[in-house]
Amino acid sequence: MSVYLELNDVLHKIDQALADRKPLSLVRVGDGENIVLAQRSVWTLRRVLRERWAIKANNGEKGVTLPNIKLRNELVKSIKAASIVGLLPMDDEQIKAPSYLKRPLTNRIFRYFKLNPDVQCHACVNREMPSSDLFWRILRRRRILIITRNPEPLKEMLEQKPLGLHVAYTIPFSHYNQIEETINIVEAIRHNFDIALICCGVNAVVLAPRIAKLTGKVAIDFGKGPERIAAALKAGAGLSSKRPIR
Repeated sequence: MSVYLELNDVLHKIDQALADRKPLSLVRVGDGENIVLAQRSVWTLRRVLRERWAIKANNGEKGVTLPNIKLRNELVKSIKAASIVGLLPMDDEQIKAPSYLKRPLTNRIFRYFKLNPDVQCHACVNREMPSSDLFWRILRRRRILIITRNPEPLKEMLEQKPLGLHVAYTIPFSHYNQIEETINIVEAIRHNFDIALICCGVNAVVLAPRIAKLTGKVAIDFGKGPERIAAALKAGAGLSSKRPIR
């Protein structure tokens, strides 16, 4: 029987893993992951490649190039290895994609690959985190690693007032072909960060469990989290260090 975690439950799991110095990885399955996973499983390659997401990917917009069966297999392995797996509800309206690319396709794919994550949450949990003071309290005490296409704006946003967080390292990442190079860099700095925020699309699903296992740290598939951080700052979230952790 799978356990379903709400936002605060997920954050407490992250906080506990950091306190205990134990590995934890969070990955999320949305329309992009579904399209990659559908390759030569529940869909033909021809059908996959005619999807708008796949066309954008092959135009350099998604950090992956299709077809890529190796990536598909890595996603399956990562979903099995992840501590927490975010899934979309059947009636999701947060992800701007056709409904047939969302949970109905995830269910077909999971049946095909016999996937049934023990611990699940909402796939958009990353979007909710910046609105929680607990999220900011967790980060305030930790050394942060950022992995994304252009990490400097996020680094500046986190380090400047009023947050004043400590971004220990940044790794620019723009395409799947940088996976192994990135893992090598992470291994070299494994003693110098506590939590990795990974914002690189489908590739984050591959990176998060590998980083958690390699380093014993917390690794989060953070997706569009940086956009929500900017919005949360405008709304005044995370600005008080005196609020109790809930």
